[in-house]
Amino acid sequence: MSYIAILETGVPPDNLSDTYGTYADMFAQHLAAPNRQFRVFRTLEGELPDPADHLTGVVITGSPAGVYEDHPWITSLIDWLKGVDVAVPVVGICFGHQVMAQAWGGHVEKSKKGWGVGLHEYTIHDNALWRELAETDLPALHVAVTHQDQVVKKPDAAIILAGSEFTPHGALYYTDRKAISFQCHPEFCQDFAGDLLLSRRGTRISEHLVDQALESLKSTSSRDQVLGAISKFLAA
Repeated sequence: MSYIAILETGVPPDNLSDTYGTYADMFAQHLAAPNRQFRVFRTLEGELPDPADHLTGVVITGSPAGVYEDHPWITSLIDWLKGVDVAVPVVGICFGHQVMAQAWGGHVEKSKKGWGVGLHEYTIHDNALWRELAETDLPALHVAVTHQDQVVKKPDAAIILAGSEFTPHGALYYTDRKAISFQCHPEFCQDFAGDLLLSRRGTRISEHLVDQALESLKSTSSRDQVLGAISKFLAA
């Protein structure tokens, strides 16, 4: 059977998954299309697609883990990515963005800039490529983010599609394989992004920073355009 593999590398807090579903649920909902089949792999528990399976695409979700952490499932995922067919479309989000870069020649670290949260703006650096991917003109992407780690060195074969002063490697497009990745979270609706921030307010993230981020989420997002580009990329 042909399918798109969703590699679930993290799950929302229990009280949020009850309301919004899992990260895999979000992608399956937003990327649904006629004759498109998804299969979810609990990658944080060691599940990965069999190399013999006919993959029509891969989506790697976000995770609270760092790609540099010494977890067997992360090592296995990096090894799996090194061996995946270069013709299979691979899409990475947040942790997925980072682990793809780490596996394919880049480097990820916990940023000295601290937490990036709220609605961030990534300037599009390659407008022609974005128009081809999304079939729309946008000077910048405005999408929710929540991360401390960043890709500090991109793989040589990756083009910077979009980024900001805070996150220079905000979106990467690979020229040696069919792959694209985003540090931001287009799968997050405004309500989920806000509730996730509130669950971390005063514990993992300072109250002041969360309050600023919540205010920024009231602005117009371009998440639908990013999701549209991802869906088109998986279909190509």
